[in-house]
Order: sequence, then C-alpha cells, then structure tokens
Amino acid sequence: MRTKERFDRFIEYFSINQPIAETELDFENTYQLTVAVILSAQCTDKRVNVITPEFFIAFPNAEKLAEAPIEEVFEYIKSCSYPNNKAKNLVGMAKTLLSEFNGEFPQEVDELQKLPGVGRKTANVVASVAFGKPTMAVDTHVFRVAERIGLTTNAKNPLDSERQLVKYFPDEIIPIAHHWLILHGRYVCLARKPKCDQCPITDICRYFQQNNAKSKKIKNKA
Repeated sequence: MRTKERFDRFIEYFSINQPIAETELDFENTYQLTVAVILSAQCTDKRVNVITPEFFIAFPNAEKLAEAPIEEVFEYIKSCSYPNNKAKNLVGMAKTLLSEFNGEFPQEVDELQKLPGVGRKTANVVASVAFGKPTMAVDTHVFRVAERIGLTTNAKNPLDSERQLVKYFPDEIIPIAHHWLILHGRYVCLARKPKCDQCPITDICRYFQQNNAKSKKIKNKA
C-alpha cells in the first residue's frame, strides 16, 4: 500500500467514525490550555484535570501567576510529575508572556517556544487547539501510532515524525488528525499490548499486517 493511500484511508475512516476529536484536558481559554499542556508532560490528562481547578482559582490569569512565589505554585501541582521544574516554568511562562508579549499569547510556534516550559510539542498543541493552526504535535502516542500504522517510516525523532505527517495530512485535517492519533494510541494502540482485535483499521496497519504474516508462517511450519 502506498503512503498516500494509507493516509487517505486513515482520514476517510476517522472522518466518518470520529468526526469530533478533541483534547481531554479541561480548559476555558488559551492561558488555561497552556498551563494544562505544560503540566501534562510525562503526566496523564486525568491527573492534570484534578490539579487545574484549584490552580486556576489561585492563579486565574498570567498576572496572578507571574506574581506567585514558585514555592506556592509547587504546592498546587506537587501531585504531578516533575513539579519543581514545572512550577519554575509556569511562573517563568507567565512573566515572559507579560514582559515580551504584553500578556497576549502569540499564535506562531516559534514565538510560543520563547515561553519557558513551552517546547515544540507544547507550542504545536497551543497553536493547533487555541488558534486552529495546521501544526502537528507529536507526543509518545502520536509517534508510536503513526509508525505502527505506517503513516511514518523509520522516524528518527518527534520532529522527523512531524515532518512526515504534515507532508501528507491536508492542512485542514492536521488539527483533528493529531487527536485521532492520540486517542487511538491511548485507548486502542497501546504501547505494550496493542488491542489489534479491537482495532478498526487493521486493513491499513503495517504493524498488524507484518505480525499477522509472521503468525501465519509459524502456523504453517507447525
């Protein structure tokens, strides 16, 4: 199967069967989204959604967060992974947003990455979710699922995977395709034991086809 055909059939299936796919993080504005995505690094969305309600009461905007002692921010996020670094980054993000961007979140990925704690993946998420930009955030789920299905081939790192994906996904599809890949990886194409028996796209999945072929060879030898 050619790469373009695989992409076309992937898009066709999910467009019909999952026309609405969104982030599972709870947020009401770009500030809240950015905070939540920073917290979500190496942490589940479920845990982040437990943390953020009280966090946003204490720090409802960048102005309040920029004024907060790092130690105080730490107390609100200590149940997530790497709370020390994240507390520093959150306060730094708020201060930089105010000092360099007049409190307005930039829409471009390169500009977003100037904010502490905002790497390329986080910037892509914010640009895509908040501003509808055709940016593909590659987290562990996207990286794994895209390679397994065959949407990417021998991607060396997340940036390589991102470049391969945006080459074939139309711009208008990229924001939702990001969520299709994440959700598929989170609930079906699991890291250690993918649920191939429950997967609706095995007909286009390189991983399934290769493993199915191996199983047949073993049975034939037996």
